[in-house]
Amino acid sequence: MFDNLSDRLGNVFDRLRGRGALSEQDVRDAMREVRVALLEADVALPVVRRFIDAVTEKAIGAEVLKSVTPGQQVVKIVNDELVEMLGGEEVEGLTLEAKPPVVIMMVGLQGSGKTTTTAKLAKLLKERHGKKALMASLDVNRPAAQEQLAVLGEQVSVATLPIVAGQQPVDIARRAMESAKLQSADVLLLDTAGRLHVDEALMAEMKAVAGVSAPTEVLLVVDSLTGQDAVNVARSFTEEVPLTGVVLTRMDGDARGGAALSMRHVTGQPIKFAGTGEKLDAIEAFDPKRVAGRILGMGDVVSLVEKAAATIKEEDAEALAKRMAKGQFDLNDLRMQLRQMQSMGGLGMLAGMLPGMKKAKAALSQSGMDDKVLVHMDAIIGSMTAKERANPALMNAKRKKRVAAGSGLQVQDVNKLLKMHQEMGRAMKQIKKMGGLKGLGALLGGGGMGAAMPGLGGPGAGGMPPGLPGLPGQKK
Repeated sequence: MFDNLSDRLGNVFDRLRGRGALSEQDVRDAMREVRVALLEADVALPVVRRFIDAVTEKAIGAEVLKSVTPGQQVVKIVNDELVEMLGGEEVEGLTLEAKPPVVIMMVGLQGSGKTTTTAKLAKLLKERHGKKALMASLDVNRPAAQEQLAVLGEQVSVATLPIVAGQQPVDIARRAMESAKLQSADVLLLDTAGRLHVDEALMAEMKAVAGVSAPTEVLLVVDSLTGQDAVNVARSFTEEVPLTGVVLTRMDGDARGGAALSMRHVTGQPIKFAGTGEKLDAIEAFDPKRVAGRILGMGDVVSLVEKAAATIKEEDAEALAKRMAKGQFDLNDLRMQLRQMQSMGGLGMLAGMLPGMKKAKAALSQSGMDDKVLVHMDAIIGSMTAKERANPALMNAKRKKRVAAGSGLQVQDVNKLLKMHQEMGRAMKQIKKMGGLKGLGALLGGGGMGAAMPGLGGPGAGGMPPGLPGLPGQKK
């Protein structure tokens, strides 16, 4: 989402870092470019003014301009103010300590993703917080809205309130409260109706529902792709409903990001969650520090580690580590890693979360490489026999031709995959020479990632991953 803004800011800060000393005019010129970048990213004008004024005031101080690395100091100030703009240091979650059932009321316009977000949130509460949840749809206007929530409830294994034809939202809310108490549910999620625009009927209905359910949390669900209009929607809801937080959906989209940067200032409430994809587990707590890090190209290693922990089975990781320590690495191991990369979001997402990988991510895009490459490599390995996967040395010309035909690719693609495996095998042997698992950290820390995974680059790569041109399935 923030790619364009991140690129613009990155260019500004690269110029600042490249200068040994900064004058007050240098800072003001840079802030002028930052201002334009934020406005082009659709950030609300009052938010931009406040941000630029705060950064400029701190950046032209004597302790910054006379410091050894003034450019870095300015970047730190921008980072700190960006964190503050997004909500501050603290990650504000849901209030779940109230007397059960804790009522979470989901509000927003039609099409913002309320129903799907309700199911995502219920799944999150169940799996990460161990809460028993009940979902209820109060949307009697949109065709099949209640049935949609019921289907999603089955997919996430969370109970939904049975549908009673003709019952109105306030009565549904009352019945949901009674049912939640009878079922000893910890949390009750109310998916309210939306409209195509803010109107009196919508607000009156939400106020009536809030009156009978006394929600602990009222979450405004906003589609990030609506840009500046999302800010206007948030402002309208804030004036009518006692919001406690915001959920931004489609944060994985290609919108300019201004809605996310403006939302805290406009609503006065924290952004609590962000939807990051269509899958029902694609929701994460909104962390201002991490998002600021991504925008400024500093990466988000914490989120990457969390995603890996949620995706990779511990026993698989331990087994692979033991094999790596022995210098063993066959095509089955490679296939497992490729699938883990896919489940973690693909090459672009992983590169975007690694510090200093901004240029590598751009190189991925410019080379025409996308996540289909991972699928192609998996198809090649899947077309091999068990013996061939365990012992790639068996792959002669005849076998390569058969595998290429079976995977729908070319023989040269098979050769590229085998070469990539050989390079990774050499990296595994290097780990063994360096002392097994102890050497793994040194290898990765010393730029060995490029050797271990051609395509992520190594020392002196200049941001362009040296292995990219050799990966199978890449656009020519």
